[in-house]
Amino acid sequence: MAELTTLARPYAKAAFEYARDKQALADWSEQMATVARVSADPHIKAVLQDPAGAGERQADILADVCGDALGSDVKRFLSVLAQNRRLVLLPQISALFDDFRADHEKSVDVEVVSAFELEDEMTQNLVAALGKRLERKVNVRTTTDASLLGGVLIKAGDLVIDGSLRGRLNKLAAALNS
Repeated sequence: MAELTTLARPYAKAAFEYARDKQALADWSEQMATVARVSADPHIKAVLQDPAGAGERQADILADVCGDALGSDVKRFLSVLAQNRRLVLLPQISALFDDFRADHEKSVDVEVVSAFELEDEMTQNLVAALGKRLERKVNVRTTTDASLLGGVLIKAGDLVIDGSLRGRLNKLAAALNS
């Protein structure tokens, strides 16, 4: 996985810089996500991984499947990837592109998992506190998981804050067992 990310990084950076200069980060992000989802389909993935396949033909197939969801700039980007036999890297390129975009926009996607549905006021307070702590604009997505028993579990990238009752009970059990 790390090797694929290393190969994908220069393409993602080039796409990001192009989209940033054109002030089209949101459009590119959406199109890259679309092409990454399509390229992850088992049938399309098999076509893209076929060593006997012509690169330009593979890019055309991918662009045809995506249809009107792709602009001409992204189609040209697919052609460059095809010429370099890198179409299989599209999921990694898309993920890295989104990382570059989030860093540029100083934003972070946060998942908040709670035992019960959070009230809007509580969610807004949590967003404000996280924004202050992380020094970023927070895009929050909330879900519920009754197995937490109470409290919340917050995931922001590789940062995990476990304030759940289940997490506290697990820590207590570990302390008692040691």
